[in-house]
Amino acid sequence: MTSLSWSGLWNGSERGLARAIEQATSLAAIALLFGWTFAGLLESRRLDDADHAARAHATQSSHAAEDAPAPEALIAAYGGTPYTYDSDVRFKRIGSGTARDFTIEKVEWEGQPFKHPVYYGVRVARWSESGQFGGMVDFTHSKAISRMAQEVRIKGTLDGQPVPEKARISELFQKLEFSHGHNMLMATGLMRLGRFAPRVSPYVGLGAGVSLPHTEIHLHKNDPKRTYEYQFTGPSLQGLVGIEFRLPRVSCFVEYKFTFASYSAPLTGRDGTWLPLDVWTQIQRWLAGGGPTGGYADTQLASHQLVGGLGVRVGLAR
Repeated sequence: MTSLSWSGLWNGSERGLARAIEQATSLAAIALLFGWTFAGLLESRRLDDADHAARAHATQSSHAAEDAPAPEALIAAYGGTPYTYDSDVRFKRIGSGTARDFTIEKVEWEGQPFKHPVYYGVRVARWSESGQFGGMVDFTHSKAISRMAQEVRIKGTLDGQPVPEKARISELFQKLEFSHGHNMLMATGLMRLGRFAPRVSPYVGLGAGVSLPHTEIHLHKNDPKRTYEYQFTGPSLQGLVGIEFRLPRVSCFVEYKFTFASYSAPLTGRDGTWLPLDVWTQIQRWLAGGGPTGGYADTQLASHQLVGGLGVRVGLAR
């Protein structure tokens, strides 16, 4: 993993400029989300003052009812911006065609959250009767796109021949990305941490699940077919902290989360169609004892993500 360096960004290179633009876009999104947070706090204060003036004798009870009616469910969608750390990618094939085993070191990943398909997420959460503990099913659609102009270090062998020590990614690949989804589906436990204000609730969460990316990998000359399909590639984890702003019937939220996904992507040389169908095809191959003709691409994607969203609350029977 590498850390960010502003001096490194402005090095006069095309790569530095592209990385700086992406970071500026992310910072702008962060500023907008924090502005939304501040506006939510002001709105909460305004509503509280109005309630106090209209029903001074019932302020405490009305606020308690509005703050955490429980049990309840939340159906929400969100957008955001990610930053994914650089990672090594290993390509390995043994026993099917010409053997290969090479590693590309410190591949830089772009998130491009505002380009189609945009970054988004959907979730369904349920809070217990106490209102303090809950759980959710959370689906996040991010992206991890390699920088094709990046010069990388390489070690190992490709089709029985030593690889060059250095090369641009574009000299080896037509595509190396998970761009129709660095997708993660996770079950996440939630806990509220009290209240900042009657309608403002901070919360934390910890979850685990599966990675379901759309793998798009194509070697230039060595593979006649590309891999272009949805796949199950391994486990994923997330930890998060957020703030919920409770308005009548709806909730707004701002959230930071850290995600980690371990990938072992099968290089099938197959063009897929639809996530459930692609994963079912993968399961059938497992049951038949077959392996991917192109071997596997292994990496680990660790990401910071800042998101903001809107949801509808639904009261549940006790």
